[in-house]
Amino acid sequence: MSSNVRFTDFKSDKQPTWCPGCGDFGTMNGIMKALANSGTDPDNTFMVAGIGCSGKIGTYMHSYAIHGVHGRSLPVAAGVKLANPDLTVVAAGGDGDGYSIGAGHFIHAVRRNVDMAYTVMDNRIYGLTKGQASPTSREDFETSTTPEGPKQPPVNPLALALAAGGTFIAQSFATDHKRHAEIVQEAIEHDGFGFVNVFSPCVTFNDVDTYDYFRDNLVDLADTDHDPTDYDAAKEKILDSSKEYEGIIYKDESSVSYEEKFGVDQDMSDIPSGAPDDAMDLVREFY
Repeated sequence: MSSNVRFTDFKSDKQPTWCPGCGDFGTMNGIMKALANSGTDPDNTFMVAGIGCSGKIGTYMHSYAIHGVHGRSLPVAAGVKLANPDLTVVAAGGDGDGYSIGAGHFIHAVRRNVDMAYTVMDNRIYGLTKGQASPTSREDFETSTTPEGPKQPPVNPLALALAAGGTFIAQSFATDHKRHAEIVQEAIEHDGFGFVNVFSPCVTFNDVDTYDYFRDNLVDLADTDHDPTDYDAAKEKILDSSKEYEGIIYKDESSVSYEEKFGVDQDMSDIPSGAPDDAMDLVREFY
């Protein structure tokens, strides 16, 4: 950790190719500010991303990074963290990447409670493939592939996380810069799996869940008497489909990370040269 880290230290020399006005700009800037504010050095940070508009975030940030395959960012991120527990690991993805093909990995990553952060850029649309309904799209959201809407209720990722035993569940808005960075920072500093669903509007293919919509409808829990350590209160907020909430919804202050629980505290990333004894005999046995 360092007190001299600046937000700009996390900027790479690659220019983002996102559409002008994309919410992912604000999401990424908030992640970089959160990392800097937590005193994390770029050379001690590892970004893992999947497929989708969000997938190139590791290219646009100055840190170690892997641009993985669709829906598989979380097992890769967990492997990185367990191989080198000293790293600050942040996984990033979109609503399609995380809640559709990656939904199974999401649930198990939550319940394992590995000490890392997961930020999902939820724009309620498949943007990279030009505007199909995603798992979080509204039931009546019309697209070229669902002209009458998906006709099924959207996935509630916060409820999935709570049901899987999540210890840190939050929601933020990409252009509420200060709050978004604060929330992501708390997720990074949480002892366990810090999950943040980020409302990150798609200005090209979603004309319903817009910046104006979220500005008019978001309720910041910091302005209410909500207690994020109260499980029942968190459950009530998460299942309340009549409102859009921003803030830390649930936080288990007694959380014990996977690493602490099982004594994973040594760097296993430095692999000695040469194959282990009898490894080739094992290979020959099966091949």
